[in-house]
This record gives sequence, structure tokens and C-alpha cells, in this order.
Amino acid sequence: MTDDELLLDIVSYGRASPIHRRPLSIGQIKHITRTVGRTPEVMVKVVNQGSNSLAGVGRHVDYIGRKGKVDLETDDGEILRGKDAGIDLLEDWNLDLVEQREKTNLTPNKAKEPPRLVYKLIFSMPPGTPPEKVHVAVRNFAREEFGLKHRYVMALHTDEPHPHVHLVLKARSDEGQRLYLRKATLREWRAGFAHHLRALGVSANATPRHVRGVTSPRKSDGIYRAGLRGESTHVRERVEAVARELNAGKLQIELGKEKLLRTREAVRRGWLALIDTFSRDGHTEIAAHVKRHVEQMPRPGTEKEYIAARMSVRRVREPRASEREFSR
Repeated sequence: MTDDELLLDIVSYGRASPIHRRPLSIGQIKHITRTVGRTPEVMVKVVNQGSNSLAGVGRHVDYIGRKGKVDLETDDGEILRGKDAGIDLLEDWNLDLVEQREKTNLTPNKAKEPPRLVYKLIFSMPPGTPPEKVHVAVRNFAREEFGLKHRYVMALHTDEPHPHVHLVLKARSDEGQRLYLRKATLREWRAGFAHHLRALGVSANATPRHVRGVTSPRKSDGIYRAGLRGESTHVRERVEAVARELNAGKLQIELGKEKLLRTREAVRRGWLALIDTFSRDGHTEIAAHVKRHVEQMPRPGTEKEYIAARMSVRRVREPRASEREFSR
């Protein structure tokens, strides 16, 4: 993957004057075209719980392997099967020694919790995407990004409409170098995953939510799945709180609304600057697509506004149905 496949910083682009705007690369133009054309977006998610203990990592490896029913694939291409596959793998990674070393290195001035032993990642695509291609794309991405540096194991799951791959990545390399995840790291990983999907003929894109105009609240994987089942106490509490405020006649808007509006306006200026650039350069068709994208961006809203928009003002829907809708 080349750097020009990463979408330009659209907010900065909107701030620059026309004479100081850099020419768009072919890769950036293609990315913009995919974004305004609503090409399916890849998802890369980090699951935090149980990453800093050997027991937690063991449970997760057991989960993604479905207790021996799903094949586990390692960084060297070995396929592991059976109920004890995860145990053998963690022994091979020497995670027990790593855990003990991390605990020994802790001091009162350091974090209360031990550092991560692994990163638990989920690579996902929308329903209808060929699962085998998602699997191959993650394999190719992982080899390129982590090969000969960090040990990992992965498993394809097809028991839900959206095909997804779980990947457990050892946080320390065999040479002792620790991997740190930042927002920029996840952006690059999304772009890399999308790149490998496109190489396999799968339409895929990786554009930040705010650039696409998406402001609906994001939830942790556990809350999301519980909401789909109608069993999330977190979602139910949010729904009931909004219902009480609506019944009282006024929805109390969160403090983050102002920042949300500022971000949307900055993104909008960036898109408008792109329209000017494309129009000036004679790319009238792309300019028209971008203009339509800007016009169709949903109105920015906070979590409470998002919930309220899906509820009846007169009465609260049956709680479990509200949870399922909110979790989409």
C-alpha cells in the first residue's frame, strides 16, 4: 500500500487557500470517488477486555477457535485444530513468562493494571462480502504488517451476516519490542485491510467516520452484540433516560454537541474545497458526486438526539425493540 492511498486530511485541505492546496494524487482521487460513491467501508476494531492476563487471553483464543470447532491459523501458516490448540499456542508464545515479567516491572508510579499481553482485533466487512476473501485479505495484511515481527493467530467467523476475522496479536515481539496502538495506527490498518480486499476484487474503502458525515454513536463490541439481542442494560438505560426527558417536554442536549457541529463544519469546508478543485481542473462529474455527497450527509446529532429520532414522542417503544434499533 502506498501513502497516496490514504485519504488526504480533508479538514486541513479546507483551511488552505486555493493557491496553497497541493494537487490531488491519483490514489486520493480514487479514494474520494469511492467515498462519495458509498463503497462498503471496512471495520477494524480493538477488543480491550482480557488483554493483560494470561487467563483472559486464553479464554479469547478459546472463544475465537470455538473450543476447537474453528481452525486457528498462525503467523507461520500453521493450522491448529482441537480443544487444546489455544493452550499449546500460548505456551509457544511464552506468554506466562511475559506476564510474570510485566508484573515484576510494575512500580507504584506505573499503571495500576499490567500492560497488554496481546491486542485482540476484529476485521469485518458488511453482509454479502465473500468470507474467504475477507480471510485472505486479513492473512495478506497481517503478513505484510506483522510478519517476522509480532506473533499472531487468527480465525474466520461466518456465523453472523457480516464475515469477520478475529486476530490475536502478541504485543511484544520476540526481540522485546512493544507495539503501541494509536488512532493513526488504526487508520493505517483500516487502509491496509481495504487495500488487500481491493487487490482481491472486493469493493472496499477506509474513510474516517466524520469525513463521511457519520455521527451516530459507536459502542463497544459487547454492548453492540447485547443490544442486537435486546439484552443491553447500557442501551436500555440510555433509551429510558431519553424517554423521561421527552415526556418532561425537553431533551437535554449533551455538551459534546458544540464540538460535533464544529467538526461537521470543518469537514463540510473541506468537501466544498474539493468541489472547487475538481471543477477548476475540469473534473465536473466528480465535482457533482462530491456535491451530492455533501448535500446528503445526515444532520449531526449527539447520542441522545440519535436515540430520540428513533423513538415516538408520545410513548416509549417496547424496550428490547428500541435496543435493537439503536444498536444498528
